[in-house]
Amino acid sequence: MPPADPAKTNDPSCQDDFDPASLTVAEARARMSAAIAPLRETERVPLRATLDRILAADIVSDIDVPPGANSAMDGYALRAGDVPAEGTRELAIVGTAWAGRPLEVEIGPGQAARVMTGALLPAGADTVVMQEHAERTGEGVRVGPGTRRGDNVRGAGEDISRGETVLAGGRRLSPADVGLVASLGIGELNVIRRPRVAFFSTGDELRSVGEKVRPGEIYDSNRYTLHGMLTRLGVDVLDLGVVRDRPEDVERALRRAANEADAVVTSGGVSVGDADFVVTALRKLGRIEFWKVAMKPGRPLAFGTVGKACFFGLPGNPVSVMVTFYQFVRPALRRLAGESVHEDPRFSVVCLSNLRKRPGRVEYQRGILEREPSGRLVVRKTGAQGSGILSSMAQANCFIILPLESTGADAGAMVEVQPFFGIV
Repeated sequence: MPPADPAKTNDPSCQDDFDPASLTVAEARARMSAAIAPLRETERVPLRATLDRILAADIVSDIDVPPGANSAMDGYALRAGDVPAEGTRELAIVGTAWAGRPLEVEIGPGQAARVMTGALLPAGADTVVMQEHAERTGEGVRVGPGTRRGDNVRGAGEDISRGETVLAGGRRLSPADVGLVASLGIGELNVIRRPRVAFFSTGDELRSVGEKVRPGEIYDSNRYTLHGMLTRLGVDVLDLGVVRDRPEDVERALRRAANEADAVVTSGGVSVGDADFVVTALRKLGRIEFWKVAMKPGRPLAFGTVGKACFFGLPGNPVSVMVTFYQFVRPALRRLAGESVHEDPRFSVVCLSNLRKRPGRVEYQRGILEREPSGRLVVRKTGAQGSGILSSMAQANCFIILPLESTGADAGAMVEVQPFFGIV
């Protein structure tokens, strides 16, 4: 489908619910994915600097973790054959094994060793009786039935085996991943370099925080939400400020952004107004793949390329900026960064609010996901859902996603939600 001409004033407006020139959300995502090639450049960084970085290649262990069988708790190491089937049996204690200080004594029949959690199992022993199930008797220990061979023992390689792929390339490294790599004795990792993302707002009415606002002007909130979302995503950020509504200024900003970044994100100027110059500049300087998506809020969404950089032209309304960023820019930049998983989780819960919409667009309403005293997860909408009501995003902790042909949902119905947890 060729992109519609933004110069045609008879194109459907953002208030219309059906526009045959609009792509579906799924089609737009597919086009973005096909057009974006993941970065391949890598850098080697210290392990402590790898949190939230994208792993460049698989990590294969060259050791067993743990390296040897050890005790899972404080107790007594012995041979399983010495555990009585009934009654009790007294065993001679031949020493104590500590974590980091192995007992260099082999356990024979009728013998046991005191062991601490994490201590290597002495030779000859194959089982640990926890101390709560044993009774000290001077130089010995009395044990009863109930403990089986291998109980309370962590086997060599139980966590990780030599030759095992521990983490796959393309993974965003978590605190657990960093600890797992440390357990292999690895101090540095190859990670994919961070994408460089340039962004700017457009509009003569916009003023930055700290400037005086005159009649008809507003403070630019979009650059602050974009900066926060990009920073949380872990990319290198270049803020080019506010660009005035003049074709030459927009073109100049796009050229600079494309020369300095892997991706360019703008807010405003992608609709059909006389002062909306972003799509026109994109056609002149690069390539436009599409500029309208069947969604609400956020129908005017331009995607294309400028030079070697991918381009995302977001609407100007504050909520539309955040919705389109999370639904399109975030997964696209995760792909660009080399991450193997691009989408955030979604699931269905009971809705406590009556939700209304008209067919023709996927709608992303803002919701509050919470747990009832019974333990059931439910969601309710935040209230007014206008695309300029940024407080609806601040109050919310999820999107309520209503499908293209849906007319809404009655209270008590199941709806799909996308939690903000971890993304905002």
